[in-house]
Amino acid sequence: MTGQSHPSDAVEVTEHLWIPMPDGVRLAARLWLPRSADKTPVPALLETIPYRKADMVRARDERNHPYFAAHGYACLRVDMRGSGDSEGRMDDMYSDLELSDARDVIAWIAAQPWCVGRVGMFGTSWGGTAALQASVDAPDALKAVIAVCATHDRYEDDIHHMGGCLLTDSIEWGATLPVILGSPPTPNAGDDWLQRWQERLEALTFPLEAWVREEARGAYWRHGSVIHQANRLSRPILAVGGWSDRYSNSVMSLLSARPDLVWGVVGPWGHHYPDQGRPGPAIGFQQLALAWWDAWLKKPEPGPPDWPRLRVWLSEFDPPADQIERRNGRWVQSDSPESQVKIDVWHLVDGGLTPTPSDTGGWTVPSDIRVGQASGDTGYFGRQGGEPLDQRDDDALSLTFDTPPLEQDWILYGSAEVFLHLASEPRGQLALRLNDVSPDGSSARVVLAVRNLALDDTFDEARPADAVSSREVRIALPTKAYRFRKGHRLRLSMSASYWPIIWPSPGSHDLRIAGGELRLPLFDDLSADLAHALPPALDLPREKQHRMVTSPSLQRFTHEGSDGALVSGWHQPYSEVFFNETGSSYGFETRATYRLVPGDPLSAESTVEHRAVHRRSDGTAELSCTVKLRADDRFYHLEGRLVADWEGAHLAERNWTSAVPRKHG
Repeated sequence: MTGQSHPSDAVEVTEHLWIPMPDGVRLAARLWLPRSADKTPVPALLETIPYRKADMVRARDERNHPYFAAHGYACLRVDMRGSGDSEGRMDDMYSDLELSDARDVIAWIAAQPWCVGRVGMFGTSWGGTAALQASVDAPDALKAVIAVCATHDRYEDDIHHMGGCLLTDSIEWGATLPVILGSPPTPNAGDDWLQRWQERLEALTFPLEAWVREEARGAYWRHGSVIHQANRLSRPILAVGGWSDRYSNSVMSLLSARPDLVWGVVGPWGHHYPDQGRPGPAIGFQQLALAWWDAWLKKPEPGPPDWPRLRVWLSEFDPPADQIERRNGRWVQSDSPESQVKIDVWHLVDGGLTPTPSDTGGWTVPSDIRVGQASGDTGYFGRQGGEPLDQRDDDALSLTFDTPPLEQDWILYGSAEVFLHLASEPRGQLALRLNDVSPDGSSARVVLAVRNLALDDTFDEARPADAVSSREVRIALPTKAYRFRKGHRLRLSMSASYWPIIWPSPGSHDLRIAGGELRLPLFDDLSADLAHALPPALDLPREKQHRMVTSPSLQRFTHEGSDGALVSGWHQPYSEVFFNETGSSYGFETRATYRLVPGDPLSAESTVEHRAVHRRSDGTAELSCTVKLRADDRFYHLEGRLVADWEGAHLAERNWTSAVPRKHG
């Protein structure tokens, strides 16, 4: 059906249309068209995600698609198969059907009378990753993509695992995704929407089980990870990330793998489109994207904009805090980042880090389970706050190595590496942090890396049981652009756990280090200010079609349980947004609780409760999902419960329990 025109007279909006797939399933889309498209066909832009075009991210869609349509593009927001108003089912992320659907949607768009046959694809998070995946052996009609906060490596740089260690973020996503996929279609999808909703609930799966079961990298995680198919990437890519986001590693990594196809922008923000970027400064994503699309989709001779290959926010010390509105630093640019750095090598010695090798050495990495309480979030969900706190308490419980106070500024640019000679063959974990220690002693975390030492260096297989008693380990830290100021110290901090970010190893492991070194890629050109200014953030749309009904602040908590357990977590109280055009609203609430008794890693327990409410003219749907994870030394124990109500009456309940073998600690 055709809805109201966008406030700009230049755009016409179709609230709902069907896109047929070869197997008969129909995908639901919302379409924004320039009014001139009925006379003159235009290029098209596609965003495909499972986040419900009718309500869940409707306000976000209104910032992007009408803007691009008003500038001469047909824009489509498609609900992925099995989500929102679309038909079919989704059992897990990035299935073969999902990947082929994207190609079929592109072909359908290119064949429409309002399209000239040239298509661009973009998105953030899942949508950005889908755009990357579509650019592998891309269909002819796809000409360029923009991937925002996207993952190129689903195992190492995603929400589920880090360095072979299980992220507790998986549990949160394991509670959230079933609610998203179990939510009802709207009446736009047809009079049989209730029957379709019931069928959807009956077919609903619990993908968290697979995410926990697949502990090693393997074929499961390689599927859809474009870094393993970088030679098959075939379209220009604008990769956009944020240093406070879990996925920030993708930008520099993709640029390194395909310098012929990739341009990058990395800001200080978290998991957001950069026009809403926090911490700031935010930038004008829409203007940046429009320049990209015009270059590749509208020029008679398509070609790249006159941009440097990489533009990044060069961060520097901020007093650690849960929330930071605007990061200290400035924008810098480079065309060939790897050729503009020199590698400084610092050796681990008693008392700190030195540029001179030494025979002294031999240290034990502490295994105090309290390390990690100052960690903040991983940054994946873009929640309010969650920045790393002052690291002094964590540092005091860790093995640390400091440089002397710096005699000049250092600019870290790229991926630092730590090489360690382990004097024992442990099966536990190792957490490494590079911290910036100010003259007043406060310690700000710059980058974090963790490693499951039970896996081999590729994360594909377990280390053999008869492995030699000593071992060399190389750990690449996430990429970063960061200025350590003169007079500050750089600290390498190590621990054998990092709760509640990663699930603890089942037992205590003595980890002895005989020696090691830290290799720092330092940027030499301190004058590399940004010549190509990034546009300012816009407040879009000019006329808002939604209003916040309630938007309380997120609440974090930490306390000691009656049994001495560390109890921490956060609660996002119920938040709701009302949509003027549809007369409907969407609300949600989430609570995450992490519990662990110091000295007993098998006491670890994580519980996440997520609730969503869809209010519309014909009634109210409410869904809630609670997921709990605990473990012994042999199994992960998963419990999940989803409840769906319509108009206050119980419609369906799904319960899952499983014991997943714990193969790699």
